[in-house]
Amino acid sequence: MIHVVLVAPEIPHNAGAAGRLALATGARLHLVKPLGFSLDDKQVRRAGLDYWPEVDLRVWESFDELVAAADPTARFWMLSTKATRDHWDADFRDGDYLVFGRESRGLPETMLRAAGDRAIRIPMVDGGARSLNLSTAVAITLYEALRPRP
Repeated sequence: MIHVVLVAPEIPHNAGAAGRLALATGARLHLVKPLGFSLDDKQVRRAGLDYWPEVDLRVWESFDELVAAADPTARFWMLSTKATRDHWDADFRDGDYLVFGRESRGLPETMLRAAGDRAIRIPMVDGGARSLNLSTAVAITLYEALRPRP
C-alpha cells in the first residue's frame, strides 16, 4: 500500500479529491493538522462524492506523530517544486509515503533538507506555472508510485 500524506492542507476540495484517488488506488490518506477546513465540510464530501466514508483515512496532530507510528523501514518522499530530482527517478515501493505540503507554501525547508535524495518534484517547463494543483500533483505521483517496474 502507498500512503498519501497532506501536511496542513488548506482547501477542502483537494483533500476530497485526494481521498477519492486513495480509494481508487488502494492507498491510505493521511491528513496532518492543522487543517484549513473541517472534515465535516460539505466541500470535502462533495469532492469525495459518496466515496468519502469508504476512504482509508488517518488524521494526525503532527507530522512527527505520523512518523513515529509508521513502520521503521518506511520511506518518506517529500514532493516540492524546490526539489531537483524528478519523481520518475524515484524507486518507489510498497509502504512508501508520498508527502505533500500545504497549497500556499508547500513543505517547510527543514523537511526538504532532511529528506535528502527523497525530495522529489514533478518537472514543469521553465516560465510555465509556478506549481500544480495539489490534487493533480497527488494523482501524478501516486500513479507513478504504483506503476509496475521492470
